[in-house]
Amino acid sequence: MKSGGKRKAKTESRSIPATHSAYAAALSPEERTLLVLRDALYEHSWEPMLKDLQDRLDGRPYTLKLVARIREDLERIRRLEAYERKHGVDLGTLLPGEE
Repeated sequence: MKSGGKRKAKTESRSIPATHSAYAAALSPEERTLLVLRDALYEHSWEPMLKDLQDRLDGRPYTLKLVARIREDLERIRRLEAYERKHGVDLGTLLPGEE
């Protein structure tokens, strides 16, 4: 998602249900890191991040060296992406201290 200015959160125009905030607050440090990296390095998109990690796992050229636990990160990403898609929420906007 490229834009000329600062990205607007999917959840900005409506109130955020407490369940989403609670879900975001309960994320592991690794899941929080993945959300921050997705937003900072992959323009708020899971797809290029998943491709990058899968390419690294498959021995193909890759973009970034992120973490040694690629398989675990791929599973975390799939879980986070599924939650966001199911509920129409951007968890990155719900992390304390992240905007």
